Amino acid sequence: MAMFDDYDIITLEDLEDIKESISTQDLPTAVNTIREVLEKQDLVELNIGVTGESGSGKSTFVNAFRGLGDEEEDSAKTGPVETTMEPEAYFHPKYKNVKVWDLPGIGTPNFKADEYLKLVKIERYDFFIIIASDRFRECHILLAKEIVRMGKRFYFVRSKIDQSIDAEKKSKKKSFDQKKTLDSIREDCEKGLRNIGIEDAVVFLISSFELGNYDLNLLQDRMEQELPQHKRFVLLLALPNITLEINEKKKKVLEENIGKVALLSALVATVPLPGLSVIADLAIITREIETYYSVFGLDDPSLQKLCERSGKTIEEFKSLMKSPLSGGINPASILSLAGAASLVLAENAVEYVVSLVPLLGSVAAGGMSYMTVSEMLKRALNDIAEDARIVLMASVQTEV
Repeated sequence: MAMFDDYDIITLEDLEDIKESISTQDLPTAVNTIREVLEKQDLVELNIGVTGESGSGKSTFVNAFRGLGDEEEDSAKTGPVETTMEPEAYFHPKYKNVKVWDLPGIGTPNFKADEYLKLVKIERYDFFIIIASDRFRECHILLAKEIVRMGKRFYFVRSKIDQSIDAEKKSKKKSFDQKKTLDSIREDCEKGLRNIGIEDAVVFLISSFELGNYDLNLLQDRMEQELPQHKRFVLLLALPNITLEINEKKKKVLEENIGKVALLSALVATVPLPGLSVIADLAIITREIETYYSVFGLDDPSLQKLCERSGKTIEEFKSLMKSPLSGGINPASILSLAGAASLVLAENAVEYVVSLVPLLGSVAAGGMSYMTVSEMLKRALNDIAEDARIVLMASVQTEV
């Protein structure tokens, strides 16, 4: 296999989606099946309830989680006093099926967790985030226990960590150690929770103004592990692309779709690509690549927001991008992906592709079309994810 080191090997495992999707010799049915699978992904709802005491930073977290600042259009209202009287849904700016709910504050003298959860309609949320800006108190525990009793999940978030770090720096100018400070805050919160009845307490340290720092990756990992697969997909796409770990996970979750998109493109087989011996639907490929740019925050509106935070211009960020698509998504740039390298079919995959000939026409026009589109999308995704990584690193270095 050494002779194939410079090639991508398409294995039998890569083609398993085909077997599942095409269970009939009826081509229109096969096409509709795959279209429905892809369309349903875009309709999966994710509802996140954010709660905590007044002044804990609930609304700022609602905004930051959606990639917005407190003063941007469609941001949740923030202030030193409670501004949320009723549950209010805030849509993700790119994914209208993702709603982050700013819930009324807890902690009033007569707080009753069961009545509160009825008021906010507990059944509509996939999970809750319980926020405290200092210590967790009895109201947080009562709410957490009632959430569990009702069969839902929650996560404890200690907010305003940036303020705690700044205060510690000022008070311990010589001996300040950020890791020790964070560990101490986390341990104090978890110990406090254990003392008032939460045995397996886990607390995530978050700054909504520096969301990419501290425990965002740990919180995201935990949510990802505990959500059903179809909800996990939506969560990863919706998270702001602000850490290298999130960047890599977005890439992996998008890779899972490539087989379905490539197969759909091969099956519709309506638009000839000049210079190739295959047929593919260019519109399908273009739409998927546009999705990659949006998910990784490399579309112009997302880059403009990044410019406002970092002080760089869009031109500066675009000059860092290496993908042949960065100059525009058009037939020429897409074709450059197809010509970037050769495809090699693993031995056991050749026979499998041949078995699809009744549906796909011929190995050249059908099977290889699937292979070529798969390769094009993989290369586009790899290039765009790498551009996103470079842009992220550049923005972190220049943010003020």
